[in-house]
Amino acid sequence: MTETVSQIKMISAKKRRVQRVAVLGSGVMGTGIAAQMANIGKEVLLLDILPRDENEKNRNAIADASLKKAIKSKPAPFYDNRFAKRITTGNFDDDMSKIKDVDWIIEVVVERLDIKKSVFEQVEKYRKPGTLITSNTSGIPIQMMTEGRSDDFKAHFCGTHFFNPPRYMRLFEVIPSSHTHSEVVDFFMSFGDKEVGKQTVLCKDTPAFIANRVGVYAMAKCFQVATELQLPITIVDKLTGKAIGRPNTGTFRLADLVGLDVAVNVLNGIKNNCPNDEQADSFVIPDYLNFLIENKFLGNKTKQGFYKKTKERDANGRTIIHALDLENKSYGVAEKVKLKSLETAKQIEVLSKRIKSLLKAEDKGGQFLRKTFAGLFSYAANRIPEIADHLYSIDDALRAGFAWQVGPFEYWDMIGLEAGMELITQEGESIPEWIHEMKKAGKTAFYQIENGKKCFYNIANQSYEEVPSLAPYVILDNIRDQKPVLQNPELTAHDIGDGVLCLEFTSKANTIGEGVLAGINEAIQLAEDEGWKGIVIGNNDANFSVGANLMMIAMLAYEQDFEQLNMAVNYFQQTTMRCRYSSIPVVIATQGYVFGGGCETLMHCDAAVVGAESYIGLVEAGVGLIPGGGGTKEFALRASDEFVKGGVQIPTLIERFKTIAMASVATSGYEAFNKG
Repeated sequence: MTETVSQIKMISAKKRRVQRVAVLGSGVMGTGIAAQMANIGKEVLLLDILPRDENEKNRNAIADASLKKAIKSKPAPFYDNRFAKRITTGNFDDDMSKIKDVDWIIEVVVERLDIKKSVFEQVEKYRKPGTLITSNTSGIPIQMMTEGRSDDFKAHFCGTHFFNPPRYMRLFEVIPSSHTHSEVVDFFMSFGDKEVGKQTVLCKDTPAFIANRVGVYAMAKCFQVATELQLPITIVDKLTGKAIGRPNTGTFRLADLVGLDVAVNVLNGIKNNCPNDEQADSFVIPDYLNFLIENKFLGNKTKQGFYKKTKERDANGRTIIHALDLENKSYGVAEKVKLKSLETAKQIEVLSKRIKSLLKAEDKGGQFLRKTFAGLFSYAANRIPEIADHLYSIDDALRAGFAWQVGPFEYWDMIGLEAGMELITQEGESIPEWIHEMKKAGKTAFYQIENGKKCFYNIANQSYEEVPSLAPYVILDNIRDQKPVLQNPELTAHDIGDGVLCLEFTSKANTIGEGVLAGINEAIQLAEDEGWKGIVIGNNDANFSVGANLMMIAMLAYEQDFEQLNMAVNYFQQTTMRCRYSSIPVVIATQGYVFGGGCETLMHCDAAVVGAESYIGLVEAGVGLIPGGGGTKEFALRASDEFVKGGVQIPTLIERFKTIAMASVATSGYEAFNKG
C-alpha cells in the first residue's frame, strides 16, 4: 500500500539544502544548467545516453563531448572554466544508481512525454525518498509526467524551467502539479532567488507556462500586424527593439536567434493546447514562416532565416546582410524606410515618454505599435487567473525571460489605465471584467509606491500589496520621493537605513565626472562627521558605470589645457584614495559594465560585493589612454605583493602589463578576481 502525501515526511524548506545535483541530459540546455549549478558551488553529476557508435570505447562520450564544448563556448556558460571540475560525467546505463547520493535530480531530456516517462521510471529505481526531482520542460504538462509514479515522487516533483542560456537569462519558472507538496514549492522559490540568482516566478501548470505563453503571443501578433501593414522586417525590429525598451534583436532577429523550428513548435503547441484562447487566430503560422521551415531556413543555426548573411562587404568593410521580403519571399538589401515616429523617439530618453510618443504617432510605426500593444494588454489581462493569480508574475516573467525592460502591466501604467482600455477597445480587442471592476473601484494603476515599497493591485481583494519578490531589497527607484541626504546633478546620496548611505551615480551612463567625484568626497566627509556607519556605492541600473567622462578628458586634451587636465586626473586619484583611507567603511556593489574609472573606484574600496555578471576592466588603453584614477598604481602594488625574495618577477609583471595594455575586460566577477 503506497503512502499518501499527508503521510510523507517532508523536510522544512528552511532546513533543506542542495549540495549535489544530478542533471539528466547533456544537450545544450542540460549542460548549461549543469554549468550554472557548478557556478554556484554545487557538485554535479551530468548523465546522458550511451554513444550511438558501437565502436566508441568511451561510454560517457556524449556527456564528455557536451562538457568540452561548453568549456570552449562563447558566451561562456561558466563564470570560471575551473568550475567545470565540479561536474562529473556519466551515462544512464552505468551511472543512474549514483543519483541516490544527490539532493536534486533535474531531467533535461528531449521534449517527448514518452521519453521523459521512461527516464522517470529509471529514476524511481534509485532515487532516495525525499530527494527533489524536477523537469526542465518548456511546455509538457507537469501533471502528465507524474502518471504511474509513487506518492513520494509526486510530492517532491515539479517543473523548474530555466531559459536558454541558463547562465545569462534571469527567469526561473517553478511549476507545481496538484501533487507537489507546498514545502517543495517554497524551497524552489527561495533557492532560485537566493542561490541560483534568478527571478523566480510561480506558474500554473498551463501550456507554455507564463513567459512563453505571453512572449510568444507578442511575437505572433507582430508577425500578423507586420503582414497586415506591409512593413519590412527591419522596420518591425526597430519598432520592437530598443525604442520600446526591449533587446536590439526586435522580433524577427529574435526568432532567428531562437530558431524558427523552435518558434513554430511553440506557436503550434499553444494553438493546439489552448482551444479556448480568444487570440487563437494570432498563433496561426504565416505563409512566409512556413516557406522558411519548408526550405530548412531555420535562422542563425542554418545561417539563413528572416535574415541572411552574404559574402559581400559594404564601403566600410562590414558584411552585408539581406532581409526577407515577407510578400514575395525573396532576399535583398532591406529598403531603408524612415519613420517619423522612430526619429522622434530617438530624441526621448525616458522610456515612458517615448512609449506615449510612439503610440500617438500617425505613421505606420504608430499604427503598428497601437495594434500590438492593444493586443498585448488584452492578452496579458485575460490570462489572469488562467496562468497566474497575480499580475506581477506576468511582468516578472517577461522581463526576466525575454529581457524586456518592463512587463505588459508596467507598459500599461506608462500610458494610464483608461488610455490603455481605450486603446484595447479602439483596436477591437477584449477587456476582462476584472479591469472594469478595478476602474469602478477607483484604482488608476497596476502598481504604486507606498512607503518606499513597490505594491501591486491584488485582484482578489481589490487592494494594493507589496510585491513579495522585492520585499528583501532596497530599490532606489522606490525611494525617489524621500529627501536625499545630499545631491548634485551627477550623484545622489540616499539614507537606506541602518545608518548606511548609498551613493548613486545619476550622470548619463553613470560616467564619472566632476560631479560624481565631488559627491563621493562630500559624502565621505559627511559620513565621518555625522557618525554614519558606512557607505555603499551602487545603483539599480543595468550597468554600474562605463567609466570616466572621456569627452571631458578629450576636450581638455584638444584644447591643450594640460594644467586643468593634470588637476582633473589628480582629483580622480585623490578621490579613489579617499575611498581607501576614510575612517568609515566604503563598500561598492557592481553589476553589468564596470569600466575604467568604475573599475578603479572598485579597486580602492574596503570591500566589493560584485554581481557575477559584472564585466570589469581598465579599458582606457583601448582609446589611447593610460588608466588615470589609480588603476596602474594599484596593479603595481598588487604585483609587488606577489613577489617573494629570490622569486622570478618578470611573468607577473608581463601579466599585469598585458591586462592594462590590451584593455582586458573580465567576463564575470570571478574572472575579474583572477585578473586582479
